Amino acid sequence: MSDKDYLKDITDIKKMMAKSSRFISLSGLSSVYTGVYALIGGAYYYVKEIKTDSFSPYVAISIFLIVSVLSVITTIYFTHKRAKKINEKAWSKTTKQLLSTFSITLVIGTCFIIILAFQEKFEQLIPLVPLFYGLSLIHAAKHTKNIVKPLGVIQILIALLCVLFIEQSFWLYVIGFGLVHLINGLIIYFKYDK
Repeated sequence: MSDKDYLKDITDIKKMMAKSSRFISLSGLSSVYTGVYALIGGAYYYVKEIKTDSFSPYVAISIFLIVSVLSVITTIYFTHKRAKKINEKAWSKTTKQLLSTFSITLVIGTCFIIILAFQEKFEQLIPLVPLFYGLSLIHAAKHTKNIVKPLGVIQILIALLCVLFIEQSFWLYVIGFGLVHLINGLIIYFKYDK
């Protein structure tokens, strides 16, 4: 066996190892739809609550939960579709690692947010959502070729802006979560999906 053959074998092994430790089926379209859902939810909340001057934190929480559920369903759908397209398993060891890494911070953050909601400390909730979501994305980024890391960093910056400008925190959150997901999804779509 020649040196070239050894080098080729080593290169192939390296590619297989990288492929097995990275979840590359993540679709940019799921992020685009998440952004659209968030913008629609924010617009609905504006028309229903702010414009009619009948603020209800429970309506905001309901909209957030609906947007979150739609986003999860859409992400599962487009991830499965992309995995089939590139001939990969959508549910693999790497997928489980990605979900585990992502969920740890998110579950802890969600518990913290629920406690504050029961204490009716609603003003503090908005900055915490992008903070814990951003931290979750950064932790999970190593399983996605770091394509979600910039999104995580931006979400943390949005959380900090929400704390600094608490009066505008709802709009910072809607624009940050909605618009940033939309742009991030388009970048991922044109860079990886196409």
